[in-house]
Formats: sequence, C-alpha cells, structure tokens
Amino acid sequence: MENPFILRAPAGANKKKHIIGRGRSTGTGGTSTRGNKGQNSRTGGGVRLGFEGGQTPLFRRLPARGFSNADFRLEYTVVNLLLLEKFYSNGETVNYTTLLEKGLIKAKETAVKILGKGTLTKKLTIEVGKISSGAKAAVEKAGGTVVVATAEIT
Repeated sequence: MENPFILRAPAGANKKKHIIGRGRSTGTGGTSTRGNKGQNSRTGGGVRLGFEGGQTPLFRRLPARGFSNADFRLEYTVVNLLLLEKFYSNGETVNYTTLLEKGLIKAKETAVKILGKGTLTKKLTIEVGKISSGAKAAVEKAGGTVVVATAEIT
C-alpha cells in the first residue's frame, strides 16, 4: 500500500522538455518549427514591440492629450489595525523602523498609511506618514497617541 502522506505531482503535470533542432529523426529537425525562409525563421528575427510594418504605429496615431502624474505619484503601503494588534505589544511605538523589523512592510516601501480595519485594544504610539480618521479614533479610544510625520523616509 502506498503512503498517503507522500506528495506527488498528478499524472500529466510533468512533461518532457521538447527539444528542437536536433536532426530530422526527432520530428522537429530541419526548420525547427520555424517554417521556411522569412524574417521570423532567422536568428534574432521578428519586429520590435509596436512595429506595424512601416505603417504609423497606433501609439503615434493617437493624440497626446492631458497630463499624467504617474511617474511622480506617491503610493502608500497599507497597514491595518488588525496587524498592529497581532504584531505589537502594549506600549510599543509603531513607526517605519519597527514596521520594517516586524516584516509588515518591505524596505522599498517608504510611505505608510494606517487604516482602520480590525479592532485595537493595545495602547500604541503611532508615528507614520498618514492615518485614516477611523484608525486614529480607534487608536485614541484604546489609549494610544498618534503623531503624523511630515517627512517620509526615502
């Protein structure tokens, strides 16, 4: 009887690698599934992204209108109260450094916003860039304090 606790891939999950260009007897020799002649049969063949055979590409035919601030947008990493309840003990300070140490945010995430999902019973001091009004009320109700930092860590 086979051990039911051994993990195995289901039948058909692992397929043999299909090697091309190794002679006619393999079934994929000769043109190596690229067809006969032409640009795409050559090494390095094909056209760049957006190329339409010399026709003016779509991205150049459309008018450039408006303004986008996407390159300069500041994205906030969301941390909810339920995570603070789980990872912090009573009297601790919640700031960028402690959030990083506890693994709640990544090093590249510099802007943090606290949101009010969950309940908070611990008295915490919160020092972050932004906090929602609901989260602020919940922190102050639990006896904690909120200090909104003006400058973010970059």
